[in-house]
Amino acid sequence: MDVLGFLITGSANALSQAALLLFLGVGLTLIFGIMRIVNFAHGSFYMLGAFIGYSTARLTGSFWLALALAPIAVGIVGTLFELGILRRLYRRDESAFLMVTFGLALVLGEVIRLSWGPEALQVEPPAAFSGVIFLFDEPFPTYRLFLVGAGVVVALAIWQFLERTRLGLLIRATSQNAEMVHALGIDVNLVRSAVFGIGCGLAGLGGVLAAPLLTASIGMAAEMIIDAFVIVIIGGMGSFPGSLIGAVLIAFVQVFGEYYLPDLALAFMYLVMLLVLMVRPGGLLGKEA
Repeated sequence: MDVLGFLITGSANALSQAALLLFLGVGLTLIFGIMRIVNFAHGSFYMLGAFIGYSTARLTGSFWLALALAPIAVGIVGTLFELGILRRLYRRDESAFLMVTFGLALVLGEVIRLSWGPEALQVEPPAAFSGVIFLFDEPFPTYRLFLVGAGVVVALAIWQFLERTRLGLLIRATSQNAEMVHALGIDVNLVRSAVFGIGCGLAGLGGVLAAPLLTASIGMAAEMIIDAFVIVIIGGMGSFPGSLIGAVLIAFVQVFGEYYLPDLALAFMYLVMLLVLMVRPGGLLGKEA
């Protein structure tokens, strides 16, 4: 395969990886932007989406139904957690949120292990995207192309949601000045609940989409949550465009780093984060505290 072919197939792989990272990163940055909560359980919601997607696809025989229902179920679980536990902690120190979300991650991991077992479970991709195409005489999974398209569609949908809808306006206003929003008669707690549910639902959506590639497994939460935090830090905590840029940047570093220097691929990711923070301590599009 020539250099051009390698660059194109490598870039396609990186964009499909960026799509998966996007769902985690955007959900995490939305939650932080509104609630100022570093959600350590975010990777577990991603894992929960993969396992619920597996069960839904197996029971119904439809990957598309799993793709629609699993994020909703995960979003509901996240909303109930916010209503039942997090809402009681808003007047407390930030360390309380760290401990509670970390504890939730442990609980969800154990619930998943007891419910589905410790073995990795394979989710079959939809029949329309189960084959391969040839890019410069190299086979390339069509499912990865589907992931690229799904990432673009979801990114545009989130952008339109934040810019064009009333709830999106309230989310942006609350992230800027929650006290003023409350003074205007808006129930800020409802906005927080909606944002936490949406963020968890996006993580669940990423888990369903990742399952055909990575399988639904207990370890997938730990593998992805580190990448999600790096993306959010690079892009800027609370910045939606920043999370998009961070996801693409880290995906390219991972894919091409694994090819050229696989032993140092992980170090490259942290090196990029370090360089960004040296130039922009608040992240590429974030605001410095």
